Amino acid sequence: MKRRSFIKATGLAAVGTAITPNNLLANNFPKKKPFTIILGSGFSGLGAAKQLKEAGYDYVILEARKRTGGRVFTYNMNGLTCELGAEWIGKSHTELQKLNNDSQLTMLDHTFETRLYFDEKYMEPSEWSYDETINKFKASLELMKAGTTKTLAPLDKLDYWRYLQQIGMSEKNIELRELIDSTDFGESIRHVSAYVALGEYAFSSEKNEMDYWTRGGNTNMINELVKNAGEDKIKLEHQVTVVSQNKKKIKVTCSNGATFEGDRVICCLPTFAMSKIKWEPGFSSSKRDALDQLQYCRIVKTSMLFSERFWKDESFDMMTDTLGHYFFHSSKLQESQQGILTSYAIGDKAYVLSKMPKEKKMKELAHCLQPIFGDVKPMMNDLISYYWGSDVHTQGAYAIYDTSQWFGQRSELIEKSGNIYFAGEHLAEWQGFMEGAFVSGMDAAKAVIKS
Repeated sequence: MKRRSFIKATGLAAVGTAITPNNLLANNFPKKKPFTIILGSGFSGLGAAKQLKEAGYDYVILEARKRTGGRVFTYNMNGLTCELGAEWIGKSHTELQKLNNDSQLTMLDHTFETRLYFDEKYMEPSEWSYDETINKFKASLELMKAGTTKTLAPLDKLDYWRYLQQIGMSEKNIELRELIDSTDFGESIRHVSAYVALGEYAFSSEKNEMDYWTRGGNTNMINELVKNAGEDKIKLEHQVTVVSQNKKKIKVTCSNGATFEGDRVICCLPTFAMSKIKWEPGFSSSKRDALDQLQYCRIVKTSMLFSERFWKDESFDMMTDTLGHYFFHSSKLQESQQGILTSYAIGDKAYVLSKMPKEKKMKELAHCLQPIFGDVKPMMNDLISYYWGSDVHTQGAYAIYDTSQWFGQRSELIEKSGNIYFAGEHLAEWQGFMEGAFVSGMDAAKAVIKS
């Protein structure tokens, strides 16, 4: 069973308009296609625009930032490219692969062979592994694939860390999974629903969808979608402040005084940005509570430009119990003597790093690498860092579903409100990935088209 089929089977696919006999009858007569206002120009908003354009619908995209792309944030360091935001395209991410192929963009291998620095001991990929209790975890993934809503829903009431305890995983394995899996969720696995965690790993590729990257940066995919949508359809620096709907129309007001009137709205904003908008009429109390309760993970990505690739292996990455947490080779397959290592730190580690000035970050991250490579500080030519925990629009990198939230808050957040539809990575089947955001936006547009 594919992940999309699994989500549908457990009753949590994107909410659209059911096709009834009356709808089918109405579709036999010409009707005016509704004008749609899309909030946000990340993958979700641009995916919605792509779907609407293909169906011949008109739209406008309102974006609060000075740029398109949302949490896609490509950065160039002396001719080499790294991502300070969304990074990977997975083997299961068929829509983004199709986008690259259709746009004649090249996807590069972006997989790594993981080293481990743990308890002051460095281990090559062949020198570390889980013990035999990992088989209990593997068995759980098979049960997940075969489960139903009735059998799996109770897992949402349990956190992932406690679940691993209950199935009899060894303390060693749980400690390793805490270290490694926390990078997938952006916070400790004690704050992740067991249902969400098992659902991700049961349907992921061997490398957990960390498989490909678009040559030249993921912003190239955004640029292709912007061209397809039409630059004249995108209004930058238009932060939405009020959305008012009645039975016939929806009026959207921006902080710069601009107003837009349409028949439908597709809101592709993260929950923090949504909570700053005045919705008229207001949402139900349960939807407002869901907006307030869903948290976004704290991640800081810090890319370091080195004069040489002292790590030698193009497929180098390393999980550590140091402040830098996870290091990987961002400039893999990019020709240069220089190279970029990126530190991907989560939770409290991310917050601590974010407070450091540039020179101190360089010193601290060089210290994390010192036990394996010696003094690398003299080879560090530059450093760039972005902390998503303080991003003014998101206050986090991506949504993290705690216990009882997948079957609770998510079902509230995805439900449309009048003629306002909702999309985004936080509502997606591939939650936390670019693919999820993209497909979520397209699904919301399909629901508009059916309405």
